[in-house]
Amino acid sequence: MAYLDIESSSIYFEEHGKGKPLVLIAGLASDSQSWLPVIDKLSKYFRVIIFDSRGLGCSSKDNSDISVRAMADDCIKLIRHLKLSSVYLLGHSMGGMIAMDMAIRYPGMVDKLVLEATTPRMNNRNAELLNDWVSYLKTGMDKSLWFKNIFYWVFSSDFFEDKEILAQAINMSVNYPYPQSDESFENQVKAISSFDCVSELNMIQAQTLIIYGEEDILFPPSETVKLFKRIPGAQTITISKVAHSIHMENPDEFMECVIGFCN
Repeated sequence: MAYLDIESSSIYFEEHGKGKPLVLIAGLASDSQSWLPVIDKLSKYFRVIIFDSRGLGCSSKDNSDISVRAMADDCIKLIRHLKLSSVYLLGHSMGGMIAMDMAIRYPGMVDKLVLEATTPRMNNRNAELLNDWVSYLKTGMDKSLWFKNIFYWVFSSDFFEDKEILAQAINMSVNYPYPQSDESFENQVKAISSFDCVSELNMIQAQTLIIYGEEDILFPPSETVKLFKRIPGAQTITISKVAHSIHMENPDEFMECVIGFCN
């Protein structure tokens, strides 16, 4: 277990494998362990670096006044701590927002950029949806129902066909040993709801791959593809029969896309 101390906070991180450094940035309410389905294989090709953002996992629990920019700066400090001049970046959902901000403000430190199921700007529906999730927590909604409600938005219809897998996923989420606090979740929601880098996308210099889930109803490809056209030379891949959590529903095809693009 390794930590990076930043002022009064600490950031937990792990390293796996050797090769060109590949930093994985998790999404909303997710920490480094959300990458478990892909770490083993990716670490055969890259030096994989995963970490817990503030307020998540084993990192400092306080993430008050957090922002996408602040989370991006934490990641930059981690990269510098590891004495890396540049890295490949892979960000999922909120992690994609963090990765975009890094690529815009620190172009020399991002060699290649992979954006998984993300958006450069939240629409009003999603902002309302996430605020509802916060409200459900504040009203004491049963955590099993709360996680199941989120699963409706992040997993494909096929995922719900296997009731045993669904029950296991809910149980693992409810009993996770490093749970995110309700306050931390609310702070993250505020951070991503105010994020908007659409006008700056043309500043991204890194070779970019955008991976969509065909059934993603949170950030539908039909909506986000128009925004991402602003990234010069960006490539796109759509993976069928998966929704928002692409690397969890179809890790093999997801990893093929990442490895093929980064090698």
